[in-house]
Amino acid sequence: MSQTPPPPMTAHRIFVMLAAGFMVLLGGITALLAIDQHRAMVSAEQLQAQTVPEIIRLQRLARNLDHLRHEGERIFSATTPDARQQALYLVMLVASHPGIQEHAEAAEVARATEAFLTEAVRRSGGEAGVDGSRLNEWKLISGRLGLLVDDISVQSAHLAANDLAQISETLRVARIKLAAALLLVIAFLAGTIHQLSRHLIRPLERIDHALSSLDVNGPPPEFPPTQLPEIHAVENAVRRLHAAQVNNEAVRRELEELANRDGLTGLLNRRHFMASAEAELKRAERYGRPVVVALADLDFFKSLNDTHGHAAGDRVLQAFAQLMRDSVRSTDLIGRYGGEEFAFLFPESGVEQASALVERFRHRFATEPVHLDNGVAVRVTVSIGLADASGRPLEVALHAADQALYAAKRGGRNRVMVAGSEE
Repeated sequence: MSQTPPPPMTAHRIFVMLAAGFMVLLGGITALLAIDQHRAMVSAEQLQAQTVPEIIRLQRLARNLDHLRHEGERIFSATTPDARQQALYLVMLVASHPGIQEHAEAAEVARATEAFLTEAVRRSGGEAGVDGSRLNEWKLISGRLGLLVDDISVQSAHLAANDLAQISETLRVARIKLAAALLLVIAFLAGTIHQLSRHLIRPLERIDHALSSLDVNGPPPEFPPTQLPEIHAVENAVRRLHAAQVNNEAVRRELEELANRDGLTGLLNRRHFMASAEAELKRAERYGRPVVVALADLDFFKSLNDTHGHAAGDRVLQAFAQLMRDSVRSTDLIGRYGGEEFAFLFPESGVEQASALVERFRHRFATEPVHLDNGVAVRVTVSIGLADASGRPLEVALHAADQALYAAKRGGRNRVMVAGSEE
């Protein structure tokens, strides 16, 4: 009996396992640190009874001195006499504090500070601010207060040096344990990152690269096998996206072709011909190259429609369009200008070269019959007008070609006429 294969290792299961492992590891580390913390607290409670009160007294003294300096700063930053008087009152109150008076050096500095600030306030009178010339002197006094605060803080720290030796030893052991725990955490995280990089990050990078380089003209993206079904699903979605893009591009090209082409003849419609011709004329003007435009009109086309019907007219238009496609170069532009009228643009061609080309397919069209759907063969001729478009706007060149076309009509039809040679 065949065994059922185990379920695939999904990303959710992997993350749950990693989270559980990390929580177990973190819980063990926390328990070790909690034990060391308890030992440190027990050692702290064993500090000598006389040391703690002394430390508290020195800290209060340092705080009072710092408060004295702070109120002095307020006197110099105050903008009103009332604010300065209030700050001076607090200076006098702090300077007379018993904790400061019990400390000889602190008492001396406090008296000097009180005297200096009292004199500064007295001289300021009702002015908006204290005389700025005394600011430098205050900075010296403030610096002395700061140094004294630091000295007292250091002195209070040294008082507990012996009693804190045991605490330091406990913390040293705790640091060793913490370092070992951190190494374990780093190893765990390194392994986790490696697995995440292998099974998640790198596949996502490949997916990102595939998405950024999707090309409708290229092959569908390929991915190496993956163990995570979620990644596999995203890769399949990328393949489907590429297939959809290819299909959309085909539809877009088809719609663009329909928008730019005449539905009957398959030639460029008038709008797209004019846009393409404008761009070609600008290129020719930029590089100083020759270019020729032409207009062609089927002769007696209305009579053909009246005699054989509009379906016959459409067949003749299609035959003429096919003859044009077979006769011109791939770089030449042909468009249905309207009705039975067609427009041409011949880049890199002079008037003589273009005239010889259109003369050949004019003659060919006039001599080859067009077979209608009912089996009737008709012969149709075409009149063509050419104009040099080099260095002139498209509308002007087409107008000149149109004048030449009408000259060909007046001259008997079934001929090619170049603008400027109508006479």
